[in-house]
Amino acid sequence: LASCAGAEQREKQYRAHRGFGDRRGGVISARTYFYADEAKCDQHVEIFLRCIDASGGSSEDGFSAIKLTALGRPQFLLQFSEVLVKWRRFFHQMAAEQGQAGRAALETKLEVEKLQEALANLGIATKAESQHWFTGENLGLSGTVDLLDWNSLIDSRTKLSKLLLVPNMKTGQLEPLLSRFTEEEDLQMKRMLQRMDVLAKRAAETGVRLMVDAEQSYFQPAISRLTLEMQRRFNRDRAIIFNTYQCYLKEAYDNVTVDMELSRREGWHFGTKLVRGAYMEQERNRAAQLGYEDPINPTYEKTNEMYHRCLDYILEEIKHSRKANVMVASHNEDTVKFTLRRMMELGIHPSEKKVSFGQLLGMCDQITFPLGQAGFPVYKYVPYGPVNEVLPYLSRRAQENRGFMKRANRERDLLWSEFKRRLFAGSLFDPSH
Repeated sequence: LASCAGAEQREKQYRAHRGFGDRRGGVISARTYFYADEAKCDQHVEIFLRCIDASGGSSEDGFSAIKLTALGRPQFLLQFSEVLVKWRRFFHQMAAEQGQAGRAALETKLEVEKLQEALANLGIATKAESQHWFTGENLGLSGTVDLLDWNSLIDSRTKLSKLLLVPNMKTGQLEPLLSRFTEEEDLQMKRMLQRMDVLAKRAAETGVRLMVDAEQSYFQPAISRLTLEMQRRFNRDRAIIFNTYQCYLKEAYDNVTVDMELSRREGWHFGTKLVRGAYMEQERNRAAQLGYEDPINPTYEKTNEMYHRCLDYILEEIKHSRKANVMVASHNEDTVKFTLRRMMELGIHPSEKKVSFGQLLGMCDQITFPLGQAGFPVYKYVPYGPVNEVLPYLSRRAQENRGFMKRANRERDLLWSEFKRRLFAGSLFDPSH
């Protein structure tokens, strides 16, 4: 996937750097996997399968979470992410030349005739060749091409992607967007897809929703794209595969809206988990040291705004189509209250199970318990595994929550109130409460 000019021509954000080879650095709230070999990836699949079976056996409508960096060589995700980002950037470059700079992703539409002229002037494709691109894929029939049409030109299902060239902004030279995989790289990609397929099929068979966790921003475009491919296949009748969106990313809203529009056009169920994000310190250090733009929102308040904006967009879609599902994965009381208020305003009832909530085991039970009692689907994210692996994760969670003791006192008071309420109501040991 690297351009013919070699690895040095690769963009800074998508190069493998020895200094950030240990992706635990600065990460205190997420499990990190390391690629050892293909056999280790197969072992991870077996563990994930056991997790799916356990979730299916313990509750109805269970969830099981997986990470794609556990299923293959992360280098592939880096390279594929770079390809996707370069192709999207080229689209926005063409849009700027058509006077559409600054528009929201879904509102940006290229006029096909102007686009064909630009492609010809750049030496990428003659007008006849590019006309075949769009007619061959039934695109541009309205006279315009939007970002989803554009993305489909590098869809794995088309042969066209191998022919695409993009201009290198630094050298002015045309470079193949996708150069050939080596045989081993091709096999690694296929194995990752096969492992995803095995897990998705088991999840569908056992009635478990499969949640693909978000990871570092330089892997995320590829992770989201591969997850979308699984959603296309498995989410026809209901949401089985869930993608995760990190709202501390500046591009979170564009990502949510573009992916949801794809689900509308193709008629499948959109499943998503919204989180704030777990890699901020590491992401910022890496961007500063390697010299690329920080992908993270500048303040916590901006991240809150992004979270609520993305959430509101999804809730509106649930109201209009009932073909979207969201897990609000948050320990923030204001976000939970915002969700409850918007559900009431939009007429989304908890019994529909289109909106669920998630908190980590052992944290924020003062949010989890009342939600469950009020009839909302609410889940606890359970870390499991050998003690020597799980304890460091749990200690990092405690480290992450620097205001933990302040909240712990409040949580203790709320739990004590809940204990007394149950005691006097005679429902202390009632499993339904």
